[in-house]
Amino acid sequence: MNPNDDSRAESDLPRPIPDATARPEDILNATAPGASAHAAAGSAPTPGGSAVPGRYEHVIEQFAHDYLRDRRSDRRWKSFFRLIWVSVLLLFIWSMFSAKHHGGATTGPHTALVEVRGEIAPDTEASAELINAALKAAFEDPGSQAVVLRINSPGGSPVQSGIVNDELKRLKALHKKKVYAVVEEICASGAYYIAAGADEIYVDKASVVGSIGVLMDGFGFTEVMKKVGVERRLMTAGENKGMLDPFSPVTPRQQAYAQAMLDQIHQQFIAVVREGRGTRLKETPEMFSGLFWNGEQAVQLGLADGTGTLDYVAREVVKAEDVVDYTPRDNVAERIAKRFGAAMGEGAVKAVRSTMTIR
Repeated sequence: MNPNDDSRAESDLPRPIPDATARPEDILNATAPGASAHAAAGSAPTPGGSAVPGRYEHVIEQFAHDYLRDRRSDRRWKSFFRLIWVSVLLLFIWSMFSAKHHGGATTGPHTALVEVRGEIAPDTEASAELINAALKAAFEDPGSQAVVLRINSPGGSPVQSGIVNDELKRLKALHKKKVYAVVEEICASGAYYIAAGADEIYVDKASVVGSIGVLMDGFGFTEVMKKVGVERRLMTAGENKGMLDPFSPVTPRQQAYAQAMLDQIHQQFIAVVREGRGTRLKETPEMFSGLFWNGEQAVQLGLADGTGTLDYVAREVVKAEDVVDYTPRDNVAERIAKRFGAAMGEGAVKAVRSTMTIR
């Protein structure tokens, strides 16, 4: 047996952890040039602990290196998150003090723009409250030569549409300024109700225009409940209080009443269109049936006056090429609040409220 095997086996063993009670000066002395040589010669540490075996030097250096690296990493992450929070705070402060709309009082002549986008309903970007506020600001600006409604909407509430139409007529008479409607993709139902209040309507040849009608939609689950074996228990004070309840059958009397109400609202819609379009309207039996047409057909029927974009109307019709947007815009803080706050349950609330709607 080789006598060197014991020494080789001992050298293969893991190095022992340094004594935690060692003094700092002892650890420093271990790195001295003489200390490693002394340890290599097999001498033992002095009783005062003035030397540490040289093989512990690597462990101490590695520990110090790892410690400094972790500290640097922690500082970097802390600085990063501080920068993020400061940026968010500055953005929030800026958004709170920024203007809520793009428009404003100007000195030069310009064309005032008001957008009508999406569903026309309360608490939307196309609500009567927001549109009328923008119209008021646009009409009152002395620099605005005319107001353009740029419309891209499938319609919505006849009440909201009627409020905007009434305000359009009031502002036109008060400020003696013309209103032009410019249709992009679609101007149907309640959106055309608004557009009918404009002096002239311009479309793209492929725009969808019309749908002059009123509808009330909902669901009926009576047959499903019978198959499932569910009994509807509805108690009311007033024989018609549960009218059009989706879990109860509709009586002929209730259906006739609802139809009469829709017909009356439809006639109101037709009257607004006839008043707004006047002799330009070429009525057909299907004009007020709820059908819709492309832009080219709409011009032929007198539902629109010609084809043109916003820039065309501003440049060639209004003669004020500079366009100023008066459409109310939510600032950053409001958009964040809507997306991560109350808007989380907005879809469910709308689903419940829209069991029976009129459009």
